[in-house]
Amino acid sequence: MPYTDLLRFTVIVTAAEATILAAISAISVGGEPSATTAIVAVAWWLISLILGFWLGRPERAREDVRAPLTRAKTATSLPSESPARIAIERLWPIALTAIIAGGLGLFFPGVAIIGTGYALIVSLSWHTREAAVQAIEERDGVRFFVVPGSALKPIELVRTPGLRSDRVNSGAF
Repeated sequence: MPYTDLLRFTVIVTAAEATILAAISAISVGGEPSATTAIVAVAWWLISLILGFWLGRPERAREDVRAPLTRAKTATSLPSESPARIAIERLWPIALTAIIAGGLGLFFPGVAIIGTGYALIVSLSWHTREAAVQAIEERDGVRFFVVPGSALKPIELVRTPGLRSDRVNSGAF
């Protein structure tokens, strides 16, 4: 599975998690007579948005992807696992936290509210990583692929030859 696809899918899955948990929060809080929980939820979500965008700055994204890219081993063949299997192996903790937070959030709205904020932070802070990896792939003429492995261990990548980009940097045609 291309690393850029895994990064894109991670952002989509965490954004979906945030959306679902926000809906569960709204349903759970809707029956409460006090508006305090709703006010705290909106405040936390605004803080999460600000923190997520701040952590997702392009210069930070470059720093965050540097370590896995530099550890990538050069290979001439792709990992044999299917992309779906690799994605499930790497992203199952996100699904598990969504299910747990969603289930508990039906009875304890605070759990879903907090889970929504954390999912927002992850989604927004990771949204620029794909572009950072793509820029390196285009510059160096390589592609990075995810090696199958546990989600509880650091990600391993392999670098394969790609099509080198011969774009003109001056902007003139």
